[in-house]
Amino acid sequence: MLCDLHTHTIVSGHAYSTLKENIEEAKKKGLKFIGTSEHSEQMPGTCNNVYFYNMKILKRNFDGIYLIRGAEANIIDYCGRLDLTEDKHLRNLDYLIASLHSACIKDGGLTNNTEALIKAMDMKKVRIIGHPDDDRYPIDKEELVLAAKKKGILIELNNSSLTKETSRINAKSNNIEILKLCKDYKVDIIINSDAHVDYQVGDFKKALKLIEEVSFPKERVVNFDENEDRLFDYLKINKEKFYQD
Repeated sequence: MLCDLHTHTIVSGHAYSTLKENIEEAKKKGLKFIGTSEHSEQMPGTCNNVYFYNMKILKRNFDGIYLIRGAEANIIDYCGRLDLTEDKHLRNLDYLIASLHSACIKDGGLTNNTEALIKAMDMKKVRIIGHPDDDRYPIDKEELVLAAKKKGILIELNNSSLTKETSRINAKSNNIEILKLCKDYKVDIIINSDAHVDYQVGDFKKALKLIEEVSFPKERVVNFDENEDRLFDYLKINKEKFYQD
């Protein structure tokens, strides 16, 4: 695996490791990149959005593993608006994951939930839709997958959703449906850990098992090693400039 772009540290308020510990774990797991993606400010206990502005101080290369600077932005209404939108906070970020969280928005029903995710795809720097697999937020999965294909957005297969500790409902069966639709419509996905403690970084075991179960094509998973160029294309990062930072 090439990278893990959905990881949290103590900065998010309900995670238990530091950025340094996560980077060290990613290196131990043999990843080339780690994305750090703290929750933005509407999540209880997390940082003020000024944190993301100051990520300009972070170097890229940490002894052979490269840091990609991101955030997990909370969708706060059914128009897909996020709680992280100001240019001064976004300018030093490489990507956003846009997600629905129970602490930030109520279930609006299938139509509203689907609209919220699809409209969030148009928000600045959104590159990934996070864990759209939770029956607390029922969605039209086919509509979501087709919108991701049209807009060039990655759908996340979230390893944490598949663990026994998850609070998400029916995540495995929902992910099977999403994967089958992505396979049929030739839509790319990204596998992430959603780590909230360092030893979860780079843990994709349950997600990898699931893609084997449904015979999901490896070329559609952009964070397998051979797909590095496509990963950078989806993130809209200039690869040459990235390695020079």
